[in-house]
Amino acid sequence: MKMKMKMNDSLHAFDFERQFDDRVALEWFQQNWGTAFALSGTYALVIYVGRVFMKHRQKLDLRTPLMLWSLSLALFSVIGALRTSWYMFTVLTTHGFRQSVCDTDFYSAPVSKFWAFAFTLSKAPELGDTVFIVLRKQRLIFLHWYHHITVLLYSWYSYKDHVAGGGWFMTINYTVHAFMYSYYTARAAGVRVPKPFAMLITGMQMLQMLAGLSVLALVFSWKHDVHCVSTMHNITYGSAMYLSYLLLFSHFFYTSYLRRPADDKAQKRE
Repeated sequence: MKMKMKMNDSLHAFDFERQFDDRVALEWFQQNWGTAFALSGTYALVIYVGRVFMKHRQKLDLRTPLMLWSLSLALFSVIGALRTSWYMFTVLTTHGFRQSVCDTDFYSAPVSKFWAFAFTLSKAPELGDTVFIVLRKQRLIFLHWYHHITVLLYSWYSYKDHVAGGGWFMTINYTVHAFMYSYYTARAAGVRVPKPFAMLITGMQMLQMLAGLSVLALVFSWKHDVHCVSTMHNITYGSAMYLSYLLLFSHFFYTSYLRRPADDKAQKRE
């Protein structure tokens, strides 16, 4: 309680953040988090039907809608990153690193509670990224749709339990997405973005997965502490998810930026 009082005094929350009812949000997710499975199933079905529908049709350009879509997600991510990182910075400087990992006030503190809810909910509309890929007949890789489905499931599952580590997970993801969707916006607008910037974003995603694994390892080692609340199910699922992401993003980085064209030809001959 003392920590929460000090945090409230040191952080300025906007009226809409302060007035957001996190208790109603928590109750809704506790009752409806399983909806994420229905959304994931619908998403997979839409992808399949969409690809069949587009198979013998001309690809759609959709450059302007894609630019506006990416821009809206970029702005959302930038603001979310700024608000959540300010909260996490304050926890770090006033209560130390261990408390920043084990903190669960993130879900209910005036400055961050709205952004924790918005982050979790946003994983549903972010599925729309794939619609553009399907309608524009671009290459749809396993990493893309697997990542969307598992992030949605794990985010909704974690929010309902207000597990420790959430502040780090969300803040880092907001930050990476701020860069990623800004890059997508520029590309959709026809801007020639240097290749190193794309490499930087993938590198950031790989570091994000390492950070996620590290935070979960710390939560596991401190989970018997009354102030480091989580479950073995959450830690196990989260670790498996982050590890699979790390392997997939590492493979993507190698095949996209490091492997020589000669390697691709040799692989095709095999």
